[in-house]
Amino acid sequence: MGDQEAAGTHLSSSSSFSRQTTATTATSHIPQPLKFLVSNIKNLAPHPLTTDNYSIWRAQLLQQFTANGYAGHLTGDVQPPSDSTSEAHANWLLVDSNLLSALFSTVSQSILPYIITATTAHEAWTVLERRLQPISRSRVIQLKNELYRVQMKDQPMQQYLTRIKSIVDSISASGFKIDQKISCYILNGLPPNFNSFKSTIRNSLLPIDLDTFY
Repeated sequence: MGDQEAAGTHLSSSSSFSRQTTATTATSHIPQPLKFLVSNIKNLAPHPLTTDNYSIWRAQLLQQFTANGYAGHLTGDVQPPSDSTSEAHANWLLVDSNLLSALFSTVSQSILPYIITATTAHEAWTVLERRLQPISRSRVIQLKNELYRVQMKDQPMQQYLTRIKSIVDSISASGFKIDQKISCYILNGLPPNFNSFKSTIRNSLLPIDLDTFY
């Protein structure tokens, strides 16, 4: 009876030691750039992904993953080794799982259901691209139309300029550029009693930006 208890204790201790050794080994295999990326991802991409900021979120994440050597896990260029029992495959899985967790932590609660069942970073990245890129483009088209039609009417100049700046910032945050100078949109929306001012600005040889109007 005593021998059986001793054997059981020995097996339990061996099993515990084995698990601890495995965990220690796995932790020791996590590269320093990966530790840095996972630990700081929310600071590197401070604004959670929503349907309105996909382009800028994507640019931020891709830049950080590239800087730390893991862009291939997002794009699918770095595939897992074919031998699923190899140490190389285990290391790839360790890295990719951490990257997937990092992606999860940078999306809003409304977006998370899109990728919660993803098993790789590339799968999550691809799903988000397929779901959100069309929305982002449609949003930019809507904003550009709004910028083209914006009118000062009876608003104070400060409020009018603030409205234009808000639209321009939203377009820029989506990763798109304005087709023409912002001053053109500002002048086009001014009422007739500003015609003299508009002529002066249009005939000016100096570049006029939004800050100049302020």
